[in-house]
Order: sequence, then C-alpha cells, then structure tokens
Amino acid sequence: MNPDDQRRLLGQFVRSHRERVAPDLPVRRRRTPGLRREELAARAGIGVTWCAWIEQGRDVSVSPGTLARLAAALALTPAERAYLFELAGRRDPDAPRSAPISQAPKAITALVSALSCPAYGLDRLWNACCWNGAAEHLFAGWLGEGQQRNLLRYTFTAPSARDLLPDWEDRARRLLAEFRADYARMLNDTSLGDLVEGLKGESDLFAHEWDAQSVMAREGGSRTFVHPEDGPLTYAQHTFSPAERPDCKVVALFPWT
Repeated sequence: MNPDDQRRLLGQFVRSHRERVAPDLPVRRRRTPGLRREELAARAGIGVTWCAWIEQGRDVSVSPGTLARLAAALALTPAERAYLFELAGRRDPDAPRSAPISQAPKAITALVSALSCPAYGLDRLWNACCWNGAAEHLFAGWLGEGQQRNLLRYTFTAPSARDLLPDWEDRARRLLAEFRADYARMLNDTSLGDLVEGLKGESDLFAHEWDAQSVMAREGGSRTFVHPEDGPLTYAQHTFSPAERPDCKVVALFPWT
C-alpha cells in the first residue's frame, strides 16, 4: 500500500470513529453525528487544524503520543487501537511487553496434536511453543528433554543440526532470511535484540548473514534430513498462521510422495 492510500485510510478511520462517539452533553439538534472535530481535538489535547489534517489524509507526521491520545478520546478497543497505530506506521508506547516465550495458542496446540506427521508451533521469536511426538523424534537435539527451544539458536549453534541437515549452511541462511521477514513487526520487542545480539556472538555465520540483510518469504517445499536412527528422510514442509495469532506459526512436515 502506498503512503497516500495509507494516510487516506487513517483519516477515514479516525473520522468514522469520531462520528460514532456520543457527545459529552446531550443536544437536541446537530448536523454532525457523534463528536465534532473541535470536540475530539479537545478530548485528545491536539489542535483542531491538526485533527482536520489527519482526517483529510494530509502528509503530516503523527507522533505515538498523539495517536495514543486519539485512541483514548475515541474509546477504541485494543484491536482498533492496534489498527490505528498500524495505519499510522507507529509503535504503540503502551503496548504490553511480550514474555520471552509465548504460550501456544489453543488453535496451534490442537492442530499440532492432531497431526501424526512431525509438527510444531513457533512463537514470535521462533521458539518452539508446542510439538508432537513425531517432531520430538525427528528433532531430538532441539525438542528433546532439556534442550533450548529457539529454532534459530538450534540451527546455527547445535552440532546435531549440522548432522541432521545435509545442506546445513544453505538451510541456515534461508531460515534467517525468512526470520528477517518477521523482523520489522517486532522492532519494539526487547527480547528480539537480546536474541539477535546473543546469536551474533555465538555464530560467525549468523553474524555474517544478519549483516547481509537477506529477506525471504517463508515457503514450503522439499526438506531432507539425515536422522541418526532412521537415516535419510524427505518431507514436504507447510507453514500456517492462525487468524487470531498471526505472530505464531504451525510448521508441519508431511511425508514426501
């Protein structure tokens, strides 16, 4: 979406929600539904002209603080507030801090448990948040008892990953490029910086590839493994995200046919 369309959508969103808000004092007759611009501006502590420019989709820079006051003045729900900040291209200063490892959403847990093939869930930082027995058997060095759960750290630093992945270096590069596609949505997450800086110190390949700035969409396709017990295995990888938690993923490895 180009910036002009995004600003236009932001203006339409603010105006639509302004017209839904009941005035502070009841009046018998008024031409404007909901709040007038000057009433919204007073509630949000911003200038009337500034409010008009936002609604008109003008090229103005709206600070996170201004957006937060607008969200409060419009009595937006959490989902509406997140949409407002997304349209404005700003980070919400009051967004809750994320836990280091997210709990798996019920939709992901149910799907992973129902599959007989290797399947696992990833949280926003690509920590394994759930997995089934087939996945634990395949990724014993990652999902086994007592292992750390981050897929990037496992792939780049665990010796067992190099044995399991016959094309380890190419797979590691691609994995990081896919992770970077999620990176821009997590810039306000302090756990992200800790993960990246830690891995840059632990893996020369990670540090080099992170600085290379490669970005790739996460795609399915053939994935080959050399399992210590089962030998060479080939799967078709598919990745899904639940509608209610698009920051999480389900990865399923179906037998290659």
